[in-house]
Amino acid sequence: MNRTERLYALVEELRAHAPRLRRAADLARRFEVSTRTIERDLLALQVAGVPIYAQPGPGGGYGLHVDATLPPLNLTPAEAAALATALAATRAMPFAAAGRSALQKLAAVMATGARDRAVRLASQVRVTTAASGSARAVAEVVQQGLIDSVALALTYRDREERETARVVELSGVLGTPSGWYLVAWCRLRQAPRVFRLDRIRHAALTAEGVAPRALDSLLPAVPFELAAPDLG
Repeated sequence: MNRTERLYALVEELRAHAPRLRRAADLARRFEVSTRTIERDLLALQVAGVPIYAQPGPGGGYGLHVDATLPPLNLTPAEAAALATALAATRAMPFAAAGRSALQKLAAVMATGARDRAVRLASQVRVTTAASGSARAVAEVVQQGLIDSVALALTYRDREERETARVVELSGVLGTPSGWYLVAWCRLRQAPRVFRLDRIRHAALTAEGVAPRALDSLLPAVPFELAAPDLG
């Protein structure tokens, strides 16, 4: 094992034992090098920005702040292409821009060959995207409202082309075969309402914080199955 391989392995060894500590002598036996070599390696990793900390004294050792690091990531070309396709098909939904940014970060740590195959696979897919600039802007405001838990002021045009100004308390978003909808408590109607995103003419954040309302409690009966995104 060369030094570069040992440095990566040291980080993963500390990650596997976190939040427990590992003594330099134990790591030296694990990697069949001297304690001094391990201490130099750990110092080099700390200087490089890896969040390794040392605790002196009996029972002390070295540990890793696992919340500040990511394990090695190995997306397959098909997985990366699937993510890119899903994001391309949902450009008008909340968190679409954040999703594209996340995908770029994931692609940046893929091996070059796998990334090239993912790009080739994605180039063989086409999706229809009818989202206008205004629809994307509304989706971004809705996204921020959900993150900040604030009320939203919006102008809405219904299917009869009637416009109303409302203040709503956001609950969540609903993706359907016919488009994306905002689910909220409408203060104008004093009742739950579902607003189609592409019919919201204008949306703005207010400075008023609101308690999040459970999405399932406001959802109307819909003629298709609903599923929440799974983050594992």
